[in-house]
Amino acid sequence: MTINLFQYLDDAVYCWPDNIAVEEPDGSSMTYQELGDLSDRMRDRLVGLGVRPGDRVGIWVRKSIDSLVTIFGVLKTGAAYVPLDPGAPPSRNYYVLRDCAVTVVVIESHFEPALLAEQLQGGAYPRTLVISRSGGGVHIRATLKDEDGDANAPSVNSAVVQPDDLAYILYTSGSTGAPKGVQMSHRNAVSFVDWCSESFAPTSRDRFSSHAPFHFDLSILDIYCSVKHGATLILIGEDRGKRPTELAELIANMQISVWYSAPSVLSLIAQYGNLENANYSALRLVLFAGEVFPIVHLKSLVRQWPHPRYFNLYGPTETNVCTYYEVPTETVKDRIEPIPIGKVCSHLEGVVVDPAGRESIKGAEGELCIRGAAVTRGYWNLPEQSRKSFIEVGAGSAYYRTGDVVREDPDGNLRYLGRKDRMIKKRGFRVELGEIEVCLYRHPSVREAAVVALPDDVLGTKVHAHIACNEGTRLSLIELKTFCSENIPGYMIPDNFSFHVSLPKTSTDKVDYQSLKAQS
Repeated sequence: MTINLFQYLDDAVYCWPDNIAVEEPDGSSMTYQELGDLSDRMRDRLVGLGVRPGDRVGIWVRKSIDSLVTIFGVLKTGAAYVPLDPGAPPSRNYYVLRDCAVTVVVIESHFEPALLAEQLQGGAYPRTLVISRSGGGVHIRATLKDEDGDANAPSVNSAVVQPDDLAYILYTSGSTGAPKGVQMSHRNAVSFVDWCSESFAPTSRDRFSSHAPFHFDLSILDIYCSVKHGATLILIGEDRGKRPTELAELIANMQISVWYSAPSVLSLIAQYGNLENANYSALRLVLFAGEVFPIVHLKSLVRQWPHPRYFNLYGPTETNVCTYYEVPTETVKDRIEPIPIGKVCSHLEGVVVDPAGRESIKGAEGELCIRGAAVTRGYWNLPEQSRKSFIEVGAGSAYYRTGDVVREDPDGNLRYLGRKDRMIKKRGFRVELGEIEVCLYRHPSVREAAVVALPDDVLGTKVHAHIACNEGTRLSLIELKTFCSENIPGYMIPDNFSFHVSLPKTSTDKVDYQSLKAQS
């Protein structure tokens, strides 16, 4: 019985040593034996740098074989990995490193000056393991060779890890303006991966897409479900991941059999992928999660790819996937409403509660709450917020509050109705609108800022910022977008900006968001 994530790799090395574990689109690859050996060397080097079980290790490396080796090396030390967004502002990444007190950060040399610049402003400087570049695994191999010098780092055994030990921390958008770290244990992740195995029946012949960045929770299915079954993981970088024509060609040319991404990516592929020009016969599963799939684009995709099975996977980072729905492709052409989010996964339990915290009657709207082996223990260094994220329902059972409003249909499937708070999903990423507002208020010329989200047929969700500037000042669109890019990740930058003399208010002198939505 698997009790930790790196055991999946150890088992794969034993069962399928010569299978290709991971490939990059340029042809670089690594077998399971090579991935196992190199991650062992990374483990040894990290232990030599002082990493111990229970520590945190930051990973500031672009998505590559090198970063995958690092992930498994960290896990084998008994520490938790903390993947950073290479495209995020350095100040945000430095906040993450400081917040969870990493022992070591594995970092590409390209990003090291930014880390040093943050340290010069008065912050602590963690120990670093610097990789010259990323790609193909050759750079991490060279780095370890250089670090070893005349002798390899002393070989150590992988740590003895308990199921409830921390495996990774994923930082998501926070309503206070600062990101918050979702803590996930080995038990949390393993229970989810085991559910995926039961539901999707992967084999060693499968070729999994890895479209999601490693700091995004969709990557958990990509990495560990693939490795558990001796399959091949196809790494897709962020640049290529935004170009639908190239993505469509990659799916065909790399003979991907299991695809997983946010619906916005599949919508673009359906519209601009020229799908009639390639052979997609290898594709057997299309999985999507993170936001509502516009029904018009889902219909188009199913029409062009009629043969795979389609699954809508729903769940916040705190639970990974907690409900699922298999799309009946033979009837989707007649749908006019978005598809349901389905039923609660077998490894979890769910309940719909009313505003008073009582279980709702069947068919009534309410907040979806989840409990079970895959549910987070809470947020790093935020005990009060962690406490408030759970609710006791019934006989003292603690459920995680997703903040999503749902209704159970007569057939037992749950239908997503919206957010209880101001959190949205954009391009699959969870975004607190309040964090964008906090960013805008940092600009010295901004007097008032309010952000609203609107449905969009192409993007899924569109973010519109409304700004009132200080008297006598005027901001350009370029200046505002540049300022945002320096303070928040690219996926959080508003799609549109409007300028006002002052923002509309309600009778209680609060910003009138409904009026702003009507103007957006």
